[in-house]
Amino acid sequence: MDDSNSKKFQKELNGGLVGLVLLAVLNQSSEDLYGYEIGKRLAAANEGTSIFKEGTIYPVLRALSAGHLLTSRIVPSYSGPARRYYRITDQGRTVLALWTAIWAGTRSFVDRCIDIER
Repeated sequence: MDDSNSKKFQKELNGGLVGLVLLAVLNQSSEDLYGYEIGKRLAAANEGTSIFKEGTIYPVLRALSAGHLLTSRIVPSYSGPARRYYRITDQGRTVLALWTAIWAGTRSFVDRCIDIER
């Protein structure tokens, strides 16, 4: 089996899902989260190993914020660089519900196609 094809497939799949899971993580949180915390929660959801590279998360957070799906605020830190904290907006919750429905339909379709192959 060609490992490079598997890695390419995983990368393409992740690219389409990262926005959905970032919105979901922020929706489940009662507090604002910064990028590193979000990454840790994603890793925890996958038994300690994130399927997303850390550098992937930040551009998507910025894009979601620019699209008004998240708000952000910068908090100075005494022990290092300032941190940008994110919170999901009402518009973000609406989009999350839509994207979740799309994902459920897509997952169901793929599962049916894979089952046909067996």
